[in-house]
Amino acid sequence: MKNGTPFVGRLLLAAIFVTSGLGKLGPGFAQTQQYMQSVGMSATAFWLTLGIILELGGGVMLLLGLYARTGAAMLILFLVPVTFIFHTDFSDQMQMIMFMKNVSMTGGLVLAAFYGPGGWTVDRLWRRAQL
Repeated sequence: MKNGTPFVGRLLLAAIFVTSGLGKLGPGFAQTQQYMQSVGMSATAFWLTLGIILELGGGVMLLLGLYARTGAAMLILFLVPVTFIFHTDFSDQMQMIMFMKNVSMTGGLVLAAFYGPGGWTVDRLWRRAQL
């Protein structure tokens, strides 16, 4: 189980980013874009598309252990500005909860980026196949 523990952690951490990224596709794109505009953002189509790429790309990379450190870094690059743009109204308890959730996830991503993905990874399978 020792080698499986980091996989479980990556699965749990990646799940929110992959599901969130998928939710922004289709009808979710316009809904998310409207929300972004409501907080005063401009060029929302560009930023939203970039966010989806970072969420889905980084989430899948982290989940599979395929360049997982890079995937974790991508998610940190997504999460930090999102946290400070959308979740700093501390007079709203829900926004404070969202802020703290994002801070906690950032902590998990920092650990994944620093310590790596563990043993059960696509990267490791590829290395074995090449031997």
